[in-house]
Amino acid sequence: MWRRGADGDGYVANFVESEQIVQINGFTGSFVQVRGSIPLLWEQIVDLTYKPKFEVVRPEEAPQVVKRHFLDLQKRYGAVLAVDLVNKHGSEGRLCEKYANAMQHIASDDIRYLHFDFHQICGHIHFERLSYLYDQIEGFLKKNRYFLLNENGEKVEEQLGVVRTNCIDCLDRTNVTQSMIARKLLESQLQCIGVFIADDTIGKYPHFDECFKIMWANHGDEISIQYSGTPALKGDFVRFGKRTMDGIVKDGCNALARYYLNNFRDGAKQDAIDLLHGHFIVSAKRDLTPQSQHQGLESIASLRLALALGLSCLLFAIMSLKQARSDFRHFFFSLFWACLSLGLAAFVRANGRIFCNRPRLNKSLR
Repeated sequence: MWRRGADGDGYVANFVESEQIVQINGFTGSFVQVRGSIPLLWEQIVDLTYKPKFEVVRPEEAPQVVKRHFLDLQKRYGAVLAVDLVNKHGSEGRLCEKYANAMQHIASDDIRYLHFDFHQICGHIHFERLSYLYDQIEGFLKKNRYFLLNENGEKVEEQLGVVRTNCIDCLDRTNVTQSMIARKLLESQLQCIGVFIADDTIGKYPHFDECFKIMWANHGDEISIQYSGTPALKGDFVRFGKRTMDGIVKDGCNALARYYLNNFRDGAKQDAIDLLHGHFIVSAKRDLTPQSQHQGLESIASLRLALALGLSCLLFAIMSLKQARSDFRHFFFSLFWACLSLGLAAFVRANGRIFCNRPRLNKSLR
């Protein structure tokens, strides 16, 4: 969560270009899609809560940042269809609204924005309802096509545009959606080559269908592991075509793992990435002490210590309460220890950010 949204130049977090390539009967075809964080200046700073609130930074710059991002995409890929999968309500809804408003300033025949409330329409199990989304983007896909070379290496088709998909992380909902789009385009390519007849689908060939699902599930897992530290959620639908109880349990475990990594491991990971990418340059003249040194409450903040103290106070409260029958004064001792435990918990919650593992090198992430 230490990288969200865009920077001032319009470059976004977790931007991934995925190219699906097929080679058969001398033909070579490809289809490109992209994903990336919502191109606004926003952040979601970890603070021990399961879903930290979204904060938009410098909202007055949003139109320019969005414009820079999409002009860059247009230069690279041609026409762009932005498919936004975030929730329409709640904190995601507020971010969605700002994104949609910013897109109004640059919308044209070659740059389009489409919102599809994935959770509202598909829920957690009815992912087949993505067909509703396909119905809305089918015209764009047919108009902008895909890339195809014939047996002689001659270009038969050319991809003239790209679908840009996002959710909040650009991982789980995005991967399910991209796999659906990729399936439809692969079927079109195989029909054009003559491998499929007009009504054929990948689903009619079980072994082919299984290989396709596994390929996209593995693809989603790799991107998710790099960005969040765990395999993708909802991967059972991509892998098997349906939600399974085993998949739901794995999603729960991965969600807990993400929470742990986000709060207690990713700060150091972000520092490593910043060093490798040159966002922080180490030099003999540069003094690291002011940036890496803990100050104020942070110098003594330790979640382990806070948990130990809280549990100790709770234990004393229980022990005192048991003795209250023989000596009423212990009831007040129990109340004191209980209040101390609750007060400590409230303090940790109110100051959650200082108990998390945060980047130390890059000032913009502190």
